[in-house]
Amino acid sequence: MADFDAIDPAMDDEDASSFESYIPVAEPVIIRGTGNITVFGLSSQFCRDFPSELTGRLAPEEFRASVGRLNGVLRKTLPASARWLLCGCCFCLCTCGCSLWPVICLSKRTRHTLQKALEAENLRLYHALGLHWRLARRRCDNAALMEYVLVIEMIPKKDIFRPD
Repeated sequence: MADFDAIDPAMDDEDASSFESYIPVAEPVIIRGTGNITVFGLSSQFCRDFPSELTGRLAPEEFRASVGRLNGVLRKTLPASARWLLCGCCFCLCTCGCSLWPVICLSKRTRHTLQKALEAENLRLYHALGLHWRLARRRCDNAALMEYVLVIEMIPKKDIFRPD
């Protein structure tokens, strides 16, 4: 007669693996820079085309408005950085590279301003929709260079009926 109280460990492993296969894992959406000027990996603007992966989660108008606000920050800061980079390169040999420090500081301030804008956008709208925007540094597809991209991640919503 079979022992009904015995636990078969092989059966538990199969059940656990089949349960994990039903959990949806969404890849983050990557928004790359499309501007014609790039200073230390920051492009002069981000692509405003609505990605199809966000259909049903976000209105295209909200996406374009958010990217437009970020592009506004870049439009204000990157031309000055490009001018300082040109001046820094001209005097780089005379100053042993110290003439590039203003460009590095301006680039860092631009990244910090973009991150603050993204935090405000996340708190204003996107966390309520289950999305999280962040600025990330990624390797370019065809070169060994690094670039800054917008990463839109899906936040899993907590189940109301399940205790933590």
